[in-house]
Amino acid sequence: MKAAMKAHLKSLRIPLVLMALAFAPLAWAQQSPPLTANVEQQMSAEQFKAAGLDKLSPQELAALNAWLQHKVTQETTKAVETAKEEGRKEVVAKSRGFFDFGTAEPIESNIVGEFKGFSDGKKYTLANGQVWEQIEPATLPGVRKTDPKVSIKPGIFNSWYMKIDGYNTAAKVRRIK
Repeated sequence: MKAAMKAHLKSLRIPLVLMALAFAPLAWAQQSPPLTANVEQQMSAEQFKAAGLDKLSPQELAALNAWLQHKVTQETTKAVETAKEEGRKEVVAKSRGFFDFGTAEPIESNIVGEFKGFSDGKKYTLANGQVWEQIEPATLPGVRKTDPKVSIKPGIFNSWYMKIDGYNTAAKVRRIK
């Protein structure tokens, strides 16, 4: 029962993270001060006169206010879109290996410390901070390397395979941290 609940909660992580990212701009917009459309309300009377804006006709002032409002809206929209995309990329990059999304590019790093061959159930800590566990038997007897370069490639059905640089044997692994 606990395993089924844990698996169900794990499957909900991505939708919850993506939903949080989708609503982040709304929360940001609510915390920001409201945008004032009129330049004359944003400036003091002295600033308004010093800028020469008091010489504008009502139509010219309305055109200036419309242009400023459009410009602010464009910049805000662009900033929100950029923040959303950066957040999405960060989630994908940090979650690669936990979920079956992101790029098909291999994860490349080094195993920290000495590598003494593959063994079912063994945990491998990478220099990039990720921790992977071997989940199926695969062996690489007699191999001893310090900080070897590794490549972890995605397979089908959310499976991942680790290879040590210079060897053809691949071990099926799953990311645990």
